[in-house]
Amino acid sequence: MQHIINSAQTCLDCKKPKCQIGCPVGTPIAEMIRLFLSGDIKEAGQKVFDNNPLSIICSLVCPHEKHCEGHCVLNKKHTPVNVGGIENYISTYYMNYRAFEKPEQNGRNIAIIGSGPAGISLAMMMALKGYNMTMYEANDKIGGVLRYGIPDFRLDRTILDTIEEKLKKIGVKIRKNIMIGKNITLDDMFRDDFDAVFIGTGVWRPKKLGIKGESLGNVHFAIDYLKTPKAYDLGEKVIVVGAGNVAMDVARTAIRNGAHEVSIMYRKGEEDMPAERIEIEHAKIDGVKFNLFKSPLEFSETGIKYENTKEDDNSIAFEEADSILIAISQTARDLIVKNNTGLSLGENGLLESDENGVTARKGVFASGDVVTGARTVVEAVAFSKRVAKSIEEYIDTLPPKNKVS
Repeated sequence: MQHIINSAQTCLDCKKPKCQIGCPVGTPIAEMIRLFLSGDIKEAGQKVFDNNPLSIICSLVCPHEKHCEGHCVLNKKHTPVNVGGIENYISTYYMNYRAFEKPEQNGRNIAIIGSGPAGISLAMMMALKGYNMTMYEANDKIGGVLRYGIPDFRLDRTILDTIEEKLKKIGVKIRKNIMIGKNITLDDMFRDDFDAVFIGTGVWRPKKLGIKGESLGNVHFAIDYLKTPKAYDLGEKVIVVGAGNVAMDVARTAIRNGAHEVSIMYRKGEEDMPAERIEIEHAKIDGVKFNLFKSPLEFSETGIKYENTKEDDNSIAFEEADSILIAISQTARDLIVKNNTGLSLGENGLLESDENGVTARKGVFASGDVVTGARTVVEAVAFSKRVAKSIEEYIDTLPPKNKVS
């Protein structure tokens, strides 16, 4: 704990904290630290939680160097305040301290499809205001990308179990192992007295390269591998195609699950990689190698045929590999759109809504990766905060209902 206190004491308590401006969800960082150092950790925790119900997770998985810590004025001459570490300490304390109880119900029913960061944060915010929330999850455990897309060395899964326990205490009903869209439709939900439906199903359909060999048994999609890495036998030499954050996660996961040599194959240079700089550095520290300026042409059971993409070098060569993992992004499944009227996917394959999560179908809202594509957890929370306001404004236009206890 001492290192947390030491870091907090370096905070300059700026009158106009740039760290808060740099946070997508506007976390009151300076105020949080001030309360923490004055012994008011419970109040600090409450302010952070009220602003972001997933602060305990964002404090661990956020790209702090891009957001809060990246905007800290101490960056100019010193090390920035360890905002993530301080926030996590406070948030963990608060989650263990607070007695979550079911509030008085207001008689309004909201369905949430998907239990990822967008769905969880919305469920928490709305349930605490007295809305009757029902969450639907296709898997046997909640969390979405938090559980099935972020490696366990970055996020302890027991945190999600704690969050599920808190959700249940405030009255959220969770229906697992059900894929909404075909057997259960949006029409069914509105028939069953739901006032609004929220879609936060994430992006789980991997994009293909469309080259020969993509259906072979030693070729896998990264997003599928991250769900259950121990179910795969990748062999000793693995090549990951792609250079985003998911590619770094899957490469580091493969190393932790027995692969002896893991490399990233990317068609451009390191400065063009879409992954966050810190994720690239972590991958290097874990022993991941980088094969740059190489573009795959064909997969085989023994490796990858590729083209060199450096200027004045379009030669073709071959790289041996036991397994190949494709990590070139993913898009939304179309199950709900195909089987329900009034919704549509854009040209980018994502569900269409406005900036406040309002879709073309009355009473249906959406946020998170299913709308924006793969983004950070804190961005999903920020989006869901806007959606919460949209849903409340919409429900206020509906005929009144009797309150229930």
